[in-house]
Amino acid sequence: MATITFIGLGNMGGPMASNLLKADHDVCVFDLNPAAVKELTGQGARSADSLQSAVKGSDVVISMLPASKHVKSVYLGEDGLVHHMAKNTLVIDSSTIDADTAKAVGSALADAGMRFIDAPVSGGVGGAKAGTLTFIVGGEHADFAAAQPILSAMGQNIFHAGGVGAGQIAKICNNMLLSVLMVGTSEALQMAIDNGLDPAVASDIMLQSSGCNWTLQKYNPCPGVMEGVPSSNGYQGGFMVDLMKKDLGLAMDTAKHSGSATPMGALAQSLYTLHSGQGNGKRDFSSIFELFNHTKED
Repeated sequence: MATITFIGLGNMGGPMASNLLKADHDVCVFDLNPAAVKELTGQGARSADSLQSAVKGSDVVISMLPASKHVKSVYLGEDGLVHHMAKNTLVIDSSTIDADTAKAVGSALADAGMRFIDAPVSGGVGGAKAGTLTFIVGGEHADFAAAQPILSAMGQNIFHAGGVGAGQIAKICNNMLLSVLMVGTSEALQMAIDNGLDPAVASDIMLQSSGCNWTLQKYNPCPGVMEGVPSSNGYQGGFMVDLMKKDLGLAMDTAKHSGSATPMGALAQSLYTLHSGQGNGKRDFSSIFELFNHTKED
């Protein structure tokens, strides 16, 4: 059993912390949303009045935060956790941020005698609740090995991508591809509907054909085709459009720095920016399906 501080109890972080409790870890939680904290303390977690007090006595600190600026502030701010965590604390940041920020935080913590891995996740809210997430880890081999028993309480697939920052690179490559698949699947299903096909039948055909992909298998964007996914719940829950837009921004920045050609990623970014601008930023990213439905000519 490890003594863990978990920071950030949103749609992903809350279920992840819950699974750590189910694995009998001693978990102290912190979030600016009192309701999120209450949910976890009701399951047996401890809470703290401040970030600084939350990390006292912890072997492991895990963070799941919205963006790079939040991660940098939490760890390296004026009263950041770098000044409050014990030597040799293992820090696991599961936020999706730019690799340069991950490297900067990791370097500063290492200089202070702490260990750091970036461990962004894939699998969505459903995976977080079921404990079946994929963790994509960047860091030293010894730190990766130390983190595995903790990560295994929250996920099924744990990959070591390379040094600090490599987890972020692999994650944004994955999410860029996911966005392209979601857009392509949405336009294909809408074209099938426009031409008189039942979207459930079209989905079944593509699932058994060369167009098969994860969005058809696990996350169909067309309402009424698949149970238990956001498209069948008014596109509520899941992974927000604005988060996909953020990840695509990270991908395009990375592509610019490496000179990589990403025309499909750039198009997906443009479409998700358009979709967000139409008031869909807080809805699930599979709601991009409606972009094609709304533009259909009668």
